[in-house]
Amino acid sequence: MSLSIHRPTIAQVLHQSYSGVSATDTRMLLQGVLDVGHAHLITHPDQVLTPDQEQKFNSFISRRINGEPIAYLVGEREFYSLRFEVTPAVLIPRLETELLVDQALERIPARGPSKVLDLGTGSGAVAIAIAKHRPFASITAVDFSDGALIIARMNAKYHDATNVCIVAGDWYTGVAGEEFDLIVSNPPYVADGDPHLGQGDLRFEPRTALVAGTDGLDCVRRIIDSAEDHLIRGGWLLLEHGYDQAEACCQLLRGAGFGEVFSCSDLAGVMRVSGGKRGSFLAQSC
Repeated sequence: MSLSIHRPTIAQVLHQSYSGVSATDTRMLLQGVLDVGHAHLITHPDQVLTPDQEQKFNSFISRRINGEPIAYLVGEREFYSLRFEVTPAVLIPRLETELLVDQALERIPARGPSKVLDLGTGSGAVAIAIAKHRPFASITAVDFSDGALIIARMNAKYHDATNVCIVAGDWYTGVAGEEFDLIVSNPPYVADGDPHLGQGDLRFEPRTALVAGTDGLDCVRRIIDSAEDHLIRGGWLLLEHGYDQAEACCQLLRGAGFGEVFSCSDLAGVMRVSGGKRGSFLAQSC
């Protein structure tokens, strides 16, 4: 007599409780295993998982219990309503970084040529989001990490972002002699020794994409100090930074001769992006 093995259905998986894993995490992991959207889970509650799917899902649950980020487990993250492939070679795109894209789009003409530079592109999320919303702009995306360059190029190809050029370089070394209308960057800005590095997703993300010296501003300083050589007169420099770094970033921008220096808050009310304009000396807030 053979024994019948009952495979779980979508509904059963979603109603199961897993220690330390939220219902939202469970849903996202299951979507990743089945390669479907949320609507499919709702409309196909009686679908039975195959043995391979069940094994993969259980593996994901175990790894999530150990703290691995959802994005790395399923291999993707949504950013600016676009899907991006991510691996542990790149920083996970975050909602607050969408503010950097918003600020960039405000300063790029919708129907005219513009040269944009994205420094430390990682997955390419910022550069590609800008490219899809400003098809007449030419975006150069730079990163020094071979692993990041592979992911960024894959994402650019996936989104058919033909106006994005991805190059290897350590900040400005990949664009020597070039000038741009706008420079954007989400650089490393966490201070070495910050306790947050041992918490949550940060434990699994590339340290080189996170840490920037004792005060977290080493990379910001390098970007600001050399920006004038790569910006046209009247061009903008926009930087994402830490929750408590807006004032310091603005001081660095003013000290480098930038005008119209400003800081903007994200949806959580945290000052998250600062910037300035080359050759202008007016102050403003956002």
